[in-house]
Amino acid sequence: MGIKLYYTTVTASRTVKSQQAEVMRILDSKSIQYELIDISLGTELRDEMRNKAGDPTAVPPQIFNEDQYCGNYEMFSDAVEEDKVEQFLKMA
Repeated sequence: MGIKLYYTTVTASRTVKSQQAEVMRILDSKSIQYELIDISLGTELRDEMRNKAGDPTAVPPQIFNEDQYCGNYEMFSDAVEEDKVEQFLKMA
């Protein structure tokens, strides 16, 4: 599967929870399949996400096409507004 969404099931942040839910809702509405990777299962997954994103302080959600970094929630949201989700996900 191409699209990978790094997220967490353990967070006290309402912002992170709502951003993750929004990304999933939009991907589902566009019938785009994706793999969920829960970084709360281990620090190695969090570190992997941060290394791939090139940001040592990155927080979920972070979106990738395989190992190619697509962006974070704000970048995804901008792509939705511009109707360029497929380009953002490097599918077009």
